[in-house]
This record gives sequence, C-alpha cells and structure tokens, in this order.
Amino acid sequence: MSNRRKFLKNSAIASTTLLLNPFDLFAKNNSLPTKKLNQPIVISTWDFGVEANKVAFEILSKGGKSLDAVEKGVRLVEDDPNERSVGFGGRPDRDGKVTLDACIMDENANIGSVACLENIKNPISVARAVMEKTPHVMLVSEGAFQFALSQGFKKQNLLTPESEKEWKEWLKTSQYKPIVNIENHDTIGMIAMDKNGDLSGACTTSGMAYKMHGRVGDSPIIGAGLFVDNEIGAATATGQGEEVIRTCGTHLVVELMRQGKSPQDACEEAVKRILKLVLNRKKNPKDIQIGFIALNKNGETGGFCLQKGFNYAVQDQSGSKLIPGKFLI
Repeated sequence: MSNRRKFLKNSAIASTTLLLNPFDLFAKNNSLPTKKLNQPIVISTWDFGVEANKVAFEILSKGGKSLDAVEKGVRLVEDDPNERSVGFGGRPDRDGKVTLDACIMDENANIGSVACLENIKNPISVARAVMEKTPHVMLVSEGAFQFALSQGFKKQNLLTPESEKEWKEWLKTSQYKPIVNIENHDTIGMIAMDKNGDLSGACTTSGMAYKMHGRVGDSPIIGAGLFVDNEIGAATATGQGEEVIRTCGTHLVVELMRQGKSPQDACEEAVKRILKLVLNRKKNPKDIQIGFIALNKNGETGGFCLQKGFNYAVQDQSGSKLIPGKFLI
C-alpha cells in the first residue's frame, strides 16, 4: 500500500511538472546536438594577411568586436611602406599621385567608404569615421581629404622614394599593362567573426599601379569589394576591380551562401560568372586576376580565383595558415 501511494505521488509530481513546463523533461533527456561555431575567426587576402590576421585575432581573442579587429588588422598593411599596393608606399597613378580607396561594414549594415583619397595614411579609419560621424556612406577625393583633416587625420606624402623611382621608370614607356598577381595584387580585404558571432569586414587599397587619375575600382564599393550580411556571412574581393563591379561580386557570393552554397562553392560560382562575362566581351582571361574569400556564420571559409597565384590567410583558435587559392584556369 505504501509503495502504491509513493508511485501515485511521484506520478502526480511528474505530471504537474510537465503541465507547468512541458519542454523541460524533453530538454533534459532528449537535447538535440548543436553545431559548435568556429569563432572567433578572421580571414584575409594575400600573404600579408598572415600578419594582419595576428593583429585582428588578438582583439578577437580578448572578446573584442569584429569591427575593431578588421580595422586594426588592415591598418598594419596600410602603414607598411614595403607593401606597394596598399596605403603608404603604394604605387601611384600615371600622374604620380597615390590615391587610396577603402570601405568598412559592420554586423548592422552600417557602412563607410572613401575613394580617390590623397595624402592620408589610413583610409580605412577615415571610412569608419564616415560611417560613424556623417549621414553619408561615401566621400571622395578632395571632400574625403577635407573630412579627414576635420577628424584629426594628418596630411602626409604617401609617395615613397621607391615608388617614385618605379613610376619614373614606367614613364619612359607609359605602357599600361598590369601584370597578373603583381600589380593586380592590390588589396587587403579582411572579414572576421567575433565571440558574439557578429561579422564585420574591411577592404583597402592603393588601386592599380599607373591607373588614370581618378580611377576607382571595387574596393570602396559595398557589394563589390566587400559585403557583410550578419545572418548569412561575408565576402571580400581582390584583383581587377572593374570585373568585380560588373557582377556586384561580393554581394553575389553572400547571396549564393544564402541559397545554401558553402563559402567555397559560392566563391567558385562567382568567379565562373566573371569568366563568362570576360569571354562574352572577347577579352583574354589570362590578362585578368580575380579572387574572392568568404566566411559564413558557422565559421566556415572558402576562397577561389580565376588563375593560379592568389592566396589567403585564415586564423582561428587552432592557429594561423596561408592557403593557396584554388583556381579556374
């Protein structure tokens, strides 16, 4: 009799528990496995991305925001005069002027951009100031320069003796024929996911060497050189910006991930579409290089390029690595 009362009492308690919280028992005994996200993580273009990633990952590993990480990461390359395709020391245009382009985007689709900016060392930080301190998303040329001065940035000659010497040598022929993976190696794009799972990206360049003065490529254009969707993933591009702009390349990569493609497959599809357009216009694809990298919300990465020579750097909790980009032709 005692056992029967005990059984009925326990049954009543269990029934009451289920009525009050019907999911509690299921949650305790039938919990579904969840996928562990690979975060924090940072990915960037080219071999100089290895050192840039270290700067970014130090911020991420301490719980910092992805926006701060990508800004600080690419600034390392902007500041290095030995990197001749980004920032200080970048190769000039055909008139001997170093003009810089950059954009930045955070998890809330806040964006800032500068284009054809002269005499300011860190365009990525000016782009962030445009994002945070103006009602606009892009400032260009003299307007961008005046805004930078108003925000405390200092005027500085960006043309180093080495770059000036190369430019004067180029003037002897003035032949504009960019060399794939050398003069086209012209951008650092970086995307990161922090411990909160939030994505941000940055892209900065001095553009194609010996370009026409005023030329702007894909790097400062949201949706071309960089795009971030915090629900899906992010992508950034490098190479000949004119070709990336034609397809809104990074937006395309992110939308392909939205449709269920992996970062790798999305980058590959975007490059294939660019190649089709190049061939339709009867251009020689061997004269062009395009590369994409992408990161999704699970921390999965991918990268792909048109032809051999592109690489990208990834750093997460397991360490840092430089990955040769798979290529199409």
